[in-house]
Amino acid sequence: MKTKITHLLFLVFFLSNITVTAQGDGKVYTIEEITVSGNTTFSSQTVVTYSGLRKDDQVTIPGGNKISDAIKKLWSSNLFSSIEIYITKIEGSNVSLEIELIDLPELKEATIVGVKKGKIDGLIKENKLNPGVKVTENLITTTKNYVANKYKKQGFLNAKVNISTSEVVDSLQKTRVDMLVDVDKGNKIKIKSINFNGNSKLSAKKLRKAMKNTKKKNPIRLLKRSKYIEADYDEDLVAIVDKYKENGYRDARVISDTIIINDDNTISLKIDLEEGEKYTYGKINFLGNTVYTDEQLNQVLKIREGDTYNGVELEKRIADNTDPDAFDLTNLYQNNGYLFSTITPVEVSADGNVIDMEIRITEGKPAYFNNITVVGNDKTNDNVIYRELRTRPGQLYSKRNVVRTVRELGQLGFFDAQQISPDFKNVNPTDGTLDMEYSVVEKGSSQIELQGGYGGGGFIGTLGLSFNNFSIKDIFKKEAYKPVPMGDGQRLALRLQASRFYQTYSFSFSEPWLGGKKPVSFSTSLSHTKQFLYNPTTRKADKNRSFNITGISVGLAKKLSEPDDYFVLSQSIGFQHYDLNNYNTGLFTFGDGSSNNLSYTIGLSRNNTFNDPIYPEGGSNFSISAKLSPPYSVFNNVDYKALKQEREEQEDIIAQYANSSDPDEIELRDNASERIGEIDQERFNWLEFYKIKFKGEWFTRIKGKLILRPSVEFGFLGAYNNDRGIIPFERFFLGGDGLGTYSLDGREAIALRGYPNQALSSQDGGTIYNKFSLELRYPITLGQQAKIYGLAFLEGGASYDSFRDYDPFNLKRSAGLGIRLFMPAFGLLGIDFGHGFDSLPGQTVKHGWETHFIIGQQF
Repeated sequence: MKTKITHLLFLVFFLSNITVTAQGDGKVYTIEEITVSGNTTFSSQTVVTYSGLRKDDQVTIPGGNKISDAIKKLWSSNLFSSIEIYITKIEGSNVSLEIELIDLPELKEATIVGVKKGKIDGLIKENKLNPGVKVTENLITTTKNYVANKYKKQGFLNAKVNISTSEVVDSLQKTRVDMLVDVDKGNKIKIKSINFNGNSKLSAKKLRKAMKNTKKKNPIRLLKRSKYIEADYDEDLVAIVDKYKENGYRDARVISDTIIINDDNTISLKIDLEEGEKYTYGKINFLGNTVYTDEQLNQVLKIREGDTYNGVELEKRIADNTDPDAFDLTNLYQNNGYLFSTITPVEVSADGNVIDMEIRITEGKPAYFNNITVVGNDKTNDNVIYRELRTRPGQLYSKRNVVRTVRELGQLGFFDAQQISPDFKNVNPTDGTLDMEYSVVEKGSSQIELQGGYGGGGFIGTLGLSFNNFSIKDIFKKEAYKPVPMGDGQRLALRLQASRFYQTYSFSFSEPWLGGKKPVSFSTSLSHTKQFLYNPTTRKADKNRSFNITGISVGLAKKLSEPDDYFVLSQSIGFQHYDLNNYNTGLFTFGDGSSNNLSYTIGLSRNNTFNDPIYPEGGSNFSISAKLSPPYSVFNNVDYKALKQEREEQEDIIAQYANSSDPDEIELRDNASERIGEIDQERFNWLEFYKIKFKGEWFTRIKGKLILRPSVEFGFLGAYNNDRGIIPFERFFLGGDGLGTYSLDGREAIALRGYPNQALSSQDGGTIYNKFSLELRYPITLGQQAKIYGLAFLEGGASYDSFRDYDPFNLKRSAGLGIRLFMPAFGLLGIDFGHGFDSLPGQTVKHGWETHFIIGQQF
C-alpha cells in the first residue's frame, strides 16, 4: 500500500509537523530503501545525501522528526518548488520511502520593457537576473520592489512594475522560464506647492529654502528639478526643524504633513508646524576638564551668554561630523591624544527661555599607538608606504595625523583613494593603547599614454610609457618583470610626441625619496626635439627649415616643515642647445645659427587637496616658480646698447629700400638683413631672461560630491637688459586643448577651451598671459577600474606681446560642458564642447563652438 505524506511549506516551518496516513501509530521503522522521482535534474544520490536520510536509519511514523528535518533541509536549498515524501512499502519493521521533487525553474532570459534601452543591462545586473538563476517568489518580489522604488526615487511616484514568467519548451531536460518585467513609470510627479501652517516667526520662503532636496515647480530653476522622493522629503522635514533651531526656536517641531494629489498629476505638500518660543544662551559651565582651561575651551566653543540659541551650531562646535579638520571641541581633544574622551552638552535650566548649559567632559587616558600595519599592498613595497605614514608606534594618538595619513596615501596614486580606510584594532581604554591598520587597494599605476587632439592645423599625438611605481634596483632581476619591476614608488617615462610641425623624444626618471631617508625628490630628464617652420601660405610644415633642440635637466625637491608641511621647495638646473637650420622668422633672424639656454628654476608649491588626486573633493593646490638665466650682460663685455642702435639702423635701411628694384639698393637691403641676423646671433647666443609663473586652484564641496573648482594662472617672461631684449624662446601660446606643447624647449601651450589651439597668441607667442577658470564637477562613478565625472566650465584668458599691452580685464571668454574618464592603463581621457564668446585676433565675429578631444591632459 502506498501512503502519501503531504507536506505544505507553511506546515513545515510553522507547525514543524508531518501528517502521515499509515497503519499503526508512532511506530519505529528501519529505512530499507530511498528512491527519488519527479521533475528534477539532480541525481538520486545527491538528493538523498542532502536530505540527511540514510538507509538503515530508524524513523518514527507518524510523529518523528527525521522526515520533517529532511524536508526542511531540502526547502532551505532554494532549489525546488515542490517536495513530497511517500511511503511506498512497509514490510514488518522496514519501510521504503520515495522523495518526489519538482525543480525550481531556471531563468533563460529576462526582458525588461518600459525603460530606456541603455538602462536595461544595469537593471538586469542590479537584480542578478542572469541566465541560470533559480526563479523564486522571493526573486520576483525583490525585483519588483527594487525597480519600482528605483523610479520612485527619481520622481516617478506612481511607478508600477508587473512581472510574469512563461515556460520555455525546448529539448533540454530541465524546467526553464522567460521573465518579462513590464515597467510603467508613469509621469514624474512634480510638486505644485509647498504650504506651511503655524509659521509666524520664519517666512515660508525661508523654510522652503531650507528644504534642499524637495522643491516646488519653477521653470527657471535648472540645477534642482521639482520631484517628490520620500527619503529626501523626510530629510527636508528635519532641515526645517534645524532651521528653527539655528534661529533660537529649540522646541520647534513638525506636527503633521500631508500629501495632496492634484488633478493635474502634481502634488501639494501641507506642513503643520509648532514653532515654540525663542531661546537664548545663559551660563555655560565646563565640567571634568583638566587638560584645557575654561578659557581655552570657550575659544573653541565661541558661544557667549546672551547669544541666540543655535542647536545646529552647538552640535558642530562640539563635534562637526561633516569636516574631519573642523576646529571643534572633540578634535581639540582627539588631536592631542585623548581618543577616549567624550563631550556631552546638557541643558540644566531653561527658565525664562534662557538655557543654562553644562558641557560635561570625560577626558580619559591619553591613547598611544601600539602597532601600525598596512594591508592590501601586494605590489607596493612596505617601506614606500610606511615612510608616508604620519602615525608611528609609541606616538601619541592624533586624529589629525590619521586623516593626514589617508590623504598622503591617496596622493601617491598607487591605491584607490576611495577605498583607503584606517581601521582601529585592539582599542584598550584601560591601558590607553590601540593598534592602527590601514587598508589599501592597489590600482594600476603604469600607463600607456595615448594623447591626441586636433589643432594648430593638424593632429597632435603622443605615444609613451609611464611607470609610476617603478623599481630601478630590480631591473636586473628577471623574476621582477611582471611585466616591469614595480613597487619602489619611482617614476620612469619614455615619450614620443609628434605632429606635422614637430617631433619630440624624451626620457625622464624621478625618485621621490632620494637615499630613502628624507622626503627629498630627485628628478632628471633628457630630450630631443625637431621642429619645422610653419608656412602660412601653404598651411603646411616646411621640412627644409627646422631647428633641433637637445636638453637635459636635473632637479631636487624637498618637503618643508614651515609654514606647514604641505609646502614643497623645488630647484632644478636645465640646459638646452638650439641648432637652427634655415629657420628665419620674425624672431629667428639668424636662421642658421645656434643658441644655448642654461637656467636655474626655483619653485614653491603647496598641495593639500584630498583624497583622490583624480577627483579632489577639498583643499587647494598652488605653485609659484621663477626660471632664471645667468645675467651674462653684466660680465660678458658686450655693448648691447650699441648693438640695439645698429640693429635699428639696419631696420631703417630695410624699410627705406623695401620697395626698391635698384640692384645697389637691393644689395644694401640684403646686407642689412644679414647684419641683423649676425646681431641677433650675438644677442641670443646665450639666452638671458627670467620667467615667473603662478598657478592656483581650489576645490570646494557644494553638496555631496558636487565640487566647485576655481583656478587662476599667470605667466610673465622678462629681460634683465632691455637693450638685449626678450628672448625668442620660453614663450606662451594660449588657446585650445593645451596639447600642442613645446615644453621641452621652454615654450608652453596654455589651454583655453572654446578656441583653436594657440589661436589667441601672436605667431611667435606671448610674453605675458593670464587665465581664469571656474569649473563645476560631479562624479558619475569613482570606481577602482574607472573614474568618470562630468563638468561645466567658464573660462577667460588673454596673451600679450609686451607689458604695455597687458590688460587683465580684456579677456577672451568661453563656456561649455565636458566629461572625463580615468582608466589606470591609459590615464585621463576627455572631450569638451566649448563656446568662444569673443573673436579671434584679426577677426570681428565671435568664434562659436569648438570641440576638444583630449587624452592624458588636465585643464
